[in-house]
Amino acid sequence: MTKKILVVGAHSADFVWRAGGTIATITTQGGTATVVALSYGERGESGELWKELNQTVENVKHIRHDEASAAARILGADFRALDLGDYPLNITDPDLEHIVQIIREIQPDIILTHTPVDPFNPDHPVTCQAVQKARLLSSGAGVASAFNRINPPDLYFFEPHQPELCDFHPNTFVDITPVMDQKKKAMDCMKAQSYLQTYYTELASRRGNHAQRISGMQEVKFAEAMQRTLPWVVKSL
Repeated sequence: MTKKILVVGAHSADFVWRAGGTIATITTQGGTATVVALSYGERGESGELWKELNQTVENVKHIRHDEASAAARILGADFRALDLGDYPLNITDPDLEHIVQIIREIQPDIILTHTPVDPFNPDHPVTCQAVQKARLLSSGAGVASAFNRINPPDLYFFEPHQPELCDFHPNTFVDITPVMDQKKKAMDCMKAQSYLQTYYTELASRRGNHAQRISGMQEVKFAEAMQRTLPWVVKSL
């Protein structure tokens, strides 16, 4: 069964580090993926670019757009940037309505976004709050409404950079072993944050070890950890 996934990040590179393997897994299985970046991370997430003399915000945005677009293509995803600004990221009512409209347009089966707690990044919890609210506004209360509604998508939080301080509880592991090379190529596109490539390669290996021990599936070498936020509804155990 193919899936439609929507990944919403505060900054243009977030999807690559935290969910690149999951995106590639879904697209290689015939599903579709859309990545929405609320900002380019031009102010607080582009340290390498700001080392260049006479750098400008608009040029950083341009570079970050090209990097994220290239990474998304490698993963088989569509990339959209809302360019709302970062550090701080502020979501206005029209911005929220834009996110709602995107969710209604795509009608994803799954939404991935940040955790609601992150003491090191002010933009991540803002994104989470907006996505959760937009998801509810898109699906309504599960009954006929005065607006077009969609089936409620599953909601997952992807792993933050320091999970033990972000109230992150991994309860879902995605085996990304078959697509790890794609994730590495996508990460390599992110020159503005090249220092994160080694970290997230090592993290995928550690999570692969965890997934292997949990499941007994010896073929799992790399994985991404997610936190499922909603109960499963099943016909039988």
